[in-house]
Amino acid sequence: MPVSLVLACLWAVAANLLAMLPSRDRHWRRAYLLIALGVPVLGLVTWENGPWIGLLVLAAGMSVLRWPVIHPGRWLRRLGQRSGS
Repeated sequence: MPVSLVLACLWAVAANLLAMLPSRDRHWRRAYLLIALGVPVLGLVTWENGPWIGLLVLAAGMSVLRWPVIHPGRWLRRLGQRSGS
């Protein structure tokens, strides 16, 4: 198994463990840390294994970190509704 996929699996395990810990800041700091660590891992996975595996790892990461994806999507939707009116 390539090193990049091992790192991606370790990232997923760490993300799930961090999600189980109680937090007062609604996990945002942890989410930003996971994003900062996950982007280089995703790049390495894509570089070593190709774009299809990279897209699978991206989808897995987005399923773990849903809210950092949902909030900008809502913001873009509101922005589009304002400019379209």
